Amino acid sequence: MQIDLSARTALVTGSTQGIGAAIAAGLARAGARVAVNGRSRESVEAAVARLATQTGSDAFVAAWGDITTDEGAREVARAVPAVDILVNNLGVFGARDALEITDAEWRRYFEVNVLAAVRMIRSFLPGMKERSWGRVLNIASDSAVVIPAEMIHYGVSKTALLGVTRGFAKDAAGTGVTVNSLIAGPTHTGGVEDFVRELVGHGLPWEEAQREFMRTHRPQSLLQRLIEPEEIANMAVYLSSPHASATTGGAVRVDGGYVDSILP
Repeated sequence: MQIDLSARTALVTGSTQGIGAAIAAGLARAGARVAVNGRSRESVEAAVARLATQTGSDAFVAAWGDITTDEGAREVARAVPAVDILVNNLGVFGARDALEITDAEWRRYFEVNVLAAVRMIRSFLPGMKERSWGRVLNIASDSAVVIPAEMIHYGVSKTALLGVTRGFAKDAAGTGVTVNSLIAGPTHTGGVEDFVRELVGHGLPWEEAQREFMRTHRPQSLLQRLIEPEEIANMAVYLSSPHASATTGGAVRVDGGYVDSILP
C-alpha cells in the first residue's frame, strides 16, 4: 500500500520521544510536513534535529508549548496554524495503589490525558471541517478497556478519551474529517522500561523482566511481548491517510491481542 501525505501538515503532541516520535517519523516518511511538540524549546529542537537525521527528511518543524495549559495550546497553534492531521499522543502514566491516588493526581491525569486532547481538537477541527478533509487520532490504551489495578487513574482517563473520540466523530459527521482512537498495548519506550522495573524489580535481565511483566501484569496480551513504537506508528500513519476514509468514531487496536475470557 502506497501512502502519500505530501500535501498534508501533521501535528503530533508529545512527540519528542517514544511513540510520538515514531509516529512523527512515520508521517514524515509518508511525505507529510510534521510539527513536533513538547514542553520546552530545547527538547523540541533536539527532537527535530534527531528525527531529521533518522529519516533523512527536512519536513519537521518545531511547535513547542505545554498544551495542558491554554497559553501553551495557543503557542502551538501560532507555530502551526493549520493542521490536516492531528495526533493527540501526549500522556502520563504510572503505578499507584488505588486508595492512595489523591484528588490532585486524578485532576492531573485528566488534564494531561483528556483535556489536552480536547484543547487541540477545539483548535484544529474547525479548520479541517472548513477544508472538508482531516484526520484526528487520539492515542488511547488497552488500559482503557482492561483497567489495571495498579493504575486505575490512567485507565479511567484513557476510557474518557475513547468517549471524547466518539463524541467529536459525531460532531465531524459528514464533513470529510475522521476522528479515531488507537488503542495501544504496552509499548517498549524508555518510560515503560522504568515502569516495568518499578513493578518487577531491577534484579532480572531486561528480556526476562519484560516477560515477567507481561505474564504477571498484562496476561491478556496474545503477543506476550512489548510492542515496538514503530508498530504503533504504522497503524497511525494508515489511519492518517486517505485509505482510512471510511473509518471514523472507531477504536482501532494495536494491543497485542486479548484473551477473550478476560475482556470486560
